[in-house]
Amino acid sequence: MINKKSRDEIKRMRHAGHIVALVHKKMKEVIEPGISTKELDDIAHKIIRAERAIPTFLGYNGFPGCICASINEQVVHGIPHEDVKVKEGDIISVDVGATYAGMVGDSAWTYPVGNVSDEVQRLLKTTEESLFAGIAQMKAGNVLDDISSAIEAVAVREKMGIVRQYGGHGVGHEMHEDPFLFNYRVGDKTLIKSGYAIAIEPMLNLGCDEVVVADDEWTVSTKDGKPSAHFEHTVLATDDGNIIMTQLME
Repeated sequence: MINKKSRDEIKRMRHAGHIVALVHKKMKEVIEPGISTKELDDIAHKIIRAERAIPTFLGYNGFPGCICASINEQVVHGIPHEDVKVKEGDIISVDVGATYAGMVGDSAWTYPVGNVSDEVQRLLKTTEESLFAGIAQMKAGNVLDDISSAIEAVAVREKMGIVRQYGGHGVGHEMHEDPFLFNYRVGDKTLIKSGYAIAIEPMLNLGCDEVVVADDEWTVSTKDGKPSAHFEHTVLATDDGNIIMTQLME
């Protein structure tokens, strides 16, 4: 069942999204060669708590961090660790959620560490473009496959692999709510209604589509070891278009 969000729920979600955006603003400032993923996690934790919110990921099904920190070929769900440090030329995907007054904001971004190769830069640009192509279709009267098809079209044009086992999802009172959103067309004609909130999150690879899960039962990586990027916003559908909920409020 897909829940439409009330005016009060939207207000609280928007504040949760603002907190998530504060974390990403700080990540962009501090990510540099030599910083550990545990340091990034500590920074995110401090920001979320200072804003009187709860780190949504911490303890979720036993996950030990406030952020997912996934480096290079790691797609999603990388566990922060003090011994894992980024280096020049890496990319790191930071996924973060904050729960404020019972409502969740969820967003991910992939950051270059120093200078990255032209191919990796193309991966980042394409994945971000696919996110906003999907967001443009998130409006009342469209169907879920409109979003999925828009994401896929960008990926196919640039010959990127599409992660197929993971995708977007409804969000609100819980981090994962109905519906599931594929990042490629599947013929899902579920109607998007005003008040629906979905975390749209394409994950694209420089190589194949296939991924594997590590022995830690969390970290997902590309099967061929090639880099992956992950961009995500929580988006609310309205009668007039949409609102990106995980941006800084003015």
